[in-house]
Amino acid sequence: MTERQRRVTILDLYRMKSEGTKIAWLTAYDFPTAQFAEAAGLDMLLVGDSLGMCVYGYDSTVPVTMDQCIVHSEAVRRGAPTAFVVGDMPFMSYQASDEDAVRNAGRFLKEAAVDAVKLEGGVRIASRIRSIVDAGIVVCGHIGLTPQSSGQLGGHKAQGRTAETACALVEDAVAVEDAGAHLLLLEAVPPEVTGYITERLSIPVLSIGAGPPCDGQLLIVSDLIGQFQAFTPKFVRKYANVAEVVTDAMRAYVDDVRKGVFPAEEHCYPMLKGEAERFREAIGEDGGGAS
Repeated sequence: MTERQRRVTILDLYRMKSEGTKIAWLTAYDFPTAQFAEAAGLDMLLVGDSLGMCVYGYDSTVPVTMDQCIVHSEAVRRGAPTAFVVGDMPFMSYQASDEDAVRNAGRFLKEAAVDAVKLEGGVRIASRIRSIVDAGIVVCGHIGLTPQSSGQLGGHKAQGRTAETACALVEDAVAVEDAGAHLLLLEAVPPEVTGYITERLSIPVLSIGAGPPCDGQLLIVSDLIGQFQAFTPKFVRKYANVAEVVTDAMRAYVDDVRKGVFPAEEHCYPMLKGEAERFREAIGEDGGGAS
């Protein structure tokens, strides 16, 4: 794949939707992963609040702070200079007021140079989306399974599986677009609903566990590479098993250290020519130290 010459923009994503070119989106939380994603040609990267579980070991995304998201977004931006980077607004960074929403969204742009921000909710947060867009910031909406409010949903459960709840999702999707959002993420939604929303909306609609009839796909990088071990969602396909590879490597290291075969001579720095003899003279042949 040839190296991109410029940063992906929202206009590129609109063009991909119109041309029927699927958008490839992945989460990233650090500089090395962002570098890998850039080299692989990912169109978009999400610095998701999923870092709370994948990086910090929290039980949910709720404890994640703005400062944590900013620091990780800065690292990802440095590692992926041309990907379209989206900063995920954590719990209580936008729920309290439109003013809070604009202020915190602005931090992502000013401090981490992201291209857009993402926030969860449909009809109920339309004013937040509108306020952020009015401030000149690109917004990605997020409906369906919304992890920050999963307690109200009864846990991490698929949404829109009945006619009534599917119609409610359509209402949310339309509200997100009407509020000015530039992108929409559907999570854990049946493909029939995804396909209808994708056709109904003019903005790119992306899926994480919402099936193929959309404009692109998102996966959590820790799931994709087999790094996150707590659980594996139904919609995940593991493309590697990093956990197994790394654990095996660490076991081999422990074994080599125990046996004394690491480090070997080739892993050591020799003294300069003649300096070993001078050192022995300096400390005395018996190793008692210089007088």
